[in-house]
Amino acid sequence: MDQLGKLDGGVGTLKILVINSGSSSLKYQLFNMEDESVLCGGIVERISLKGSRLIHKVNSKKYVDETPVKDHKVALKMVLDTLLDAEKGVITSMEEINAVGHRVVHGGETFSGSVLIEEDVMKALEDNIELAPLHNPPNITGIVAAKELLPNAPQIGVFDTAFHQTLPEKAYLYAIPMKYYEKYKVRRYGFHGTSHFYVSRRAAKMLGKPVEKLRIITCHIGNGASITAVKNGKSVDTSMGFTPLEGLVMGTRCGDMDPAIVTFLQEKENLSTKEISDILNKKSGVYGLTNGFSSDMRDIEDTALKGDKVSKLALDMYDYRIAKYIGAYAAVMNGVDAIAFTAGVGENSPHTRKDVCSHLEFLGLKIDSEKNGVRGKESIISTEDSKVKVLVVPTNEELVIARDTKKIVESMK
Repeated sequence: MDQLGKLDGGVGTLKILVINSGSSSLKYQLFNMEDESVLCGGIVERISLKGSRLIHKVNSKKYVDETPVKDHKVALKMVLDTLLDAEKGVITSMEEINAVGHRVVHGGETFSGSVLIEEDVMKALEDNIELAPLHNPPNITGIVAAKELLPNAPQIGVFDTAFHQTLPEKAYLYAIPMKYYEKYKVRRYGFHGTSHFYVSRRAAKMLGKPVEKLRIITCHIGNGASITAVKNGKSVDTSMGFTPLEGLVMGTRCGDMDPAIVTFLQEKENLSTKEISDILNKKSGVYGLTNGFSSDMRDIEDTALKGDKVSKLALDMYDYRIAKYIGAYAAVMNGVDAIAFTAGVGENSPHTRKDVCSHLEFLGLKIDSEKNGVRGKESIISTEDSKVKVLVVPTNEELVIARDTKKIVESMK
C-alpha cells in the first residue's frame, strides 16, 4: 500500500487532520499527536452559498477569508492552502499531514468502530444514506475531496453511531412489526456517540475510578441533545433513536411525542411528508414553543430569567425532559454513580444543571451551588457527601477522532 510509506511524513511527529463535513460547512483541526496539541483549527462556512468564508485560528489569532467557495473540494483546498501559508500556516508540506480522520454521522449496523476508508467502506456509507439523508452525503463529499487532495494520507472514518452498537436488543428495537427491522433496519441507532464515549471516559478519570466499574449518565445538552446510559464503559441505552429527532426537547426538534400526532396534523393541515418532517425537525423544540423567538438556549434562558412566561415554559420543559431521562436511565442501570453534563448548554448553564438536579435529590444527589457556577471547565460540582457525583466535562469529539485515526494508522505500519 502506497500510504504506508507516508505515515511518518518526514518531520518526526504524527500530524492528523480531523474533518467534520456538514451540508454547507467544513470544520477542521490539525493535531500534533506527539502531545495531542491542536496546531490550528477553523471552519469554512456557507459552502456554495452567498457570503461563504473561512475562519482560521492559530496561536490565539483569528484570520477570516471571505473568498467564494463553490463546493467542499474548494473548501478543503482553501484549508490546505491556509495550513501551508507562510503567515498563518503550521506546516511546510502536504506530506506532513500523515492521515485524515473524518466524522461520519451514520454507520448503521455496519460499523461498531472506526475504520480505514477503502472502496468497501465507501459503498457501505452510500448504502446508509437513506438512514441519514441530511448527514451522510456531506460526510461522503468531504471524504472524496480529501482523497483527491491528499492521496497519500490514509482516510479514517469515525462514526457517531458506533459507540451505541453495544445496545441490547430490548433497548434498540421498536415495538413495530419485526419485518420492518429485517427489511429496512428500523431500530434505535443513537447519535453523539463520540462525545458520549469521550465524556464517560473523562468522567471516570476525574473520579479516579475505572470506567468499567461505573454507571455513568452522560448528558450531551445543546441545540441537538441526547443522553446515554453508560454501564461498565458500554452504551446500554440512549435517547436519540432511528434519527436524531427522538428523545429530549431540543433547539428545533420536538423530541418524544405520540406518533399519532404526525398523521393527525397531516390530515388537519393537509401537510406532505416533507412538510411534517420539516415542522418536527426544524420548527419545533424551544423554537416552536416560543413561537419562533429563538432556538438558542442562551436566548431562552435569558428571557425566562427576566420573567418571560413563554420562554420560562420552554426552559422548564427542556430541563424536565432531561431529568426524566436521567431518572429512567438510573432505573435501567439499577443505580447511577455519576452524571456528566457536556456540550453547549451542559457545559455553560448553571441554571439548567441546577434545575435538572433538583428533580434527582431522591437519588441522594446534592449540588454545590458555588461549584455549579463553573462554565466551560472540567469540574465536579456535587457536594462531598453526594451519593451521586455530578460533573461538568467539556466534550472533545475531535480528539477522539484523532486518537482513533492514530491507532488505525499505527496498526498499518
